[in-house]
Amino acid sequence: MSTTPNTPTSASREPSCKVSAGPHEAPSSPAGKRPAPPCTLVIFGAGGDLTKRLLMPALYNLAVDGLLDDGMKIIGVNHGERVTSEWREDLHTSLQQFAADKASTFHAGKLDDKAWDWVAQRLEYMAGEFETDDTFTKLKQKLDQSPGGNVIFYLAVSARFFKPIVEHLGKAGLLKEGEGGFRRIVIEKPFGTDLASARDLNAHILSYADESQVYRIDHFLGKDTVQSILAVRFANALFEPIWRREYIDSVQITAAETIGVEGRGKFYEQTGAFRDMLPNHLFQLLGMVAMEPPNSFDAEAVRDKKAEISDAIQPLTADDVVFGQYEKGPAGIGYREEPDVAPDSTTETYAAARVYVENWRWAGVPFYLRTGKRLAARRTEISVQLKPVPFRLFRDTPVDALTPNVLTLRIDPAHGTSFDFNVKTPGPVMQIGAVQSSFDYADFFAERANVGYETLLYDCMLGDETLFQRADSIETSWCAVDDVLHPKAGGAMPVHGYAAGSEGPAEADALLARNGHAWRPLKQDAVEKK
Repeated sequence: MSTTPNTPTSASREPSCKVSAGPHEAPSSPAGKRPAPPCTLVIFGAGGDLTKRLLMPALYNLAVDGLLDDGMKIIGVNHGERVTSEWREDLHTSLQQFAADKASTFHAGKLDDKAWDWVAQRLEYMAGEFETDDTFTKLKQKLDQSPGGNVIFYLAVSARFFKPIVEHLGKAGLLKEGEGGFRRIVIEKPFGTDLASARDLNAHILSYADESQVYRIDHFLGKDTVQSILAVRFANALFEPIWRREYIDSVQITAAETIGVEGRGKFYEQTGAFRDMLPNHLFQLLGMVAMEPPNSFDAEAVRDKKAEISDAIQPLTADDVVFGQYEKGPAGIGYREEPDVAPDSTTETYAAARVYVENWRWAGVPFYLRTGKRLAARRTEISVQLKPVPFRLFRDTPVDALTPNVLTLRIDPAHGTSFDFNVKTPGPVMQIGAVQSSFDYADFFAERANVGYETLLYDCMLGDETLFQRADSIETSWCAVDDVLHPKAGGAMPVHGYAAGSEGPAEADALLARNGHAWRPLKQDAVEKK
């Protein structure tokens, strides 16, 4: 997580090599920010959706901000012969389409031609299979001709290629770091499908590369609103003193979508909502909310504190989890009617969990996590509910109940925070009314086209691992859910139906009701109007 140098909160480290100036200079970087060091970015999966929708827009945005060095090169590796100019034009067309689409994550409007030309000049396509020696021999020849020794290998490929690509890179000598240069590997999720596979993948990768070279990416952590969780907690005296079990009643973390599987039936049949979201995205958000204050924003200081939370999560059982699958409803067809989905599928499209963090700060406080597709609203947010005040003071007044105080951190699609609290309504009688105070990023900061990968790519180039996951955290997260994935008794988890466009299965409501709690409604008028 890069911070601005020359300020008291700066945590960024010096780049491992000097910045060079080239004949075609990039736009100037913002005041207080330095460009990343020169490097070659090798993208395996150059023709894939991830490259088009996220990596290229992020690189373009970094170029607009002047945060890439003139010595930057981008080599795209993919199946199938094609010339570099064709790949460039394909990426350019995609960027233009995404920029013009207001519903797209990348909604930059009209592209800056100068910035795109700067990126385009640095693009080179290389055809190659991901599992053949010849591909890596050709790649080594190209990298030997590149100035400097800095290379990032980005695995924007299916998970089945992670092991063979890393193995071929290692055997070809491409992961060996020379003096003053770095070699780094960026690996997307899913990082394993359970504890055993995650351990196996970690062991395989670390037999060819050092842990310091491996950047396990979780794009949720690239969002400004997610990184802002640490700022809200640790930069405000109002919150940190009450951020503990003595004052907090419960925490809800929601990642709800209105879309279905969107033609990804084959992938989803093998994965499901629980594996796709709980041990990575939602546990990462939980870690940001629950971690102890680090001594600094140094990468290892932050990751140590997050690892402590992963290790403190009480292993989940079947009693802590509810699975659901959307059926035909107001929002459309059911999951079993989607393309490439088995007509008798038991894959979950919704998962809710009750999680306890067994440490001094959080003992006894339930964290409720939920995620799902075809739900009533699109919303990613964290709601922190404070414990109720004693009601005795209001016993002789018309007050029937007090609305809970809730701090909500809105991550997506609305960006900001809100706080629900109580005030006296106007009039001669002591009557309490619930109100909400809110902050929206758009009211204070200029909107920027951002796909969430900009910070992650930039930090990887700088060597800042703050927002990337370590091997130990990956494995402890899978360990916490392994009994749900591989139950020792009782058989597979039951999957409950819910209507497409609803709030989810009734059984998820019952999960919270056991502790006297209820889900925050996905449809919230005050937020929906924003």
